Amino acid sequence: MLNIDELKFDEKGLIPAIVVDAVSKKVLTLAYMNKESLKISMEKGLTCFFSRSRNELWLKGETSKNYQHIVSITADCDNDALVVVVEKDGPACHMGTDSCFNNSVWQSEDKQEFSYEGLMELIKGRKTEKKEGSYTTYLFEKGLDKILKKVGEESTEVIIAAKDNDKKETIYEIADLAYHVMVLMIEMGISLEDIHKELASRHVIDHKVKQEKMTK
Repeated sequence: MLNIDELKFDEKGLIPAIVVDAVSKKVLTLAYMNKESLKISMEKGLTCFFSRSRNELWLKGETSKNYQHIVSITADCDNDALVVVVEKDGPACHMGTDSCFNNSVWQSEDKQEFSYEGLMELIKGRKTEKKEGSYTTYLFEKGLDKILKKVGEESTEVIIAAKDNDKKETIYEIADLAYHVMVLMIEMGISLEDIHKELASRHVIDHKVKQEKMTK
């Protein structure tokens, strides 16, 4: 574990901090910290930056309540830049958007970025803005019972493929199941962050259980 004194701050006493969402892995913002703001961040478990424009410390969320709860802070190989992984309470950008990085400069025509968050947004769009001929829209129109039936069917397909020890088919069926579960999540108002928090809480409990077993 690095000591703060091992980090390389610039001539103004600052170090860049790249803030990343723990759930989506999306870059939220690029800000700067000095030693004092970094110490505050570590003590409070909340991101605290140094505002270059106002020349003062800035606890993210102090006014907006969009706090960023720190999961981890990692330095790069030269110890002159930080990646801060956070769980956020709201938009990261002062413009009210999820991330400060929204203005596309260039994108490959051959490669398309995929994310679970993006797929969730696409599925949500098929519910709020119905598209004719869309299978996803069809599921939402049929309602919860139809969605649950599909989740059950796809679960069975996963079991059959795995029982046959067919890895390729199992991957295919798991993908189908994941999609239908995500449709169910949108139907019930469940977010990826909700699932992330639930799994994270179980990880902590499991870790404690393992520790208890080791001490007995």
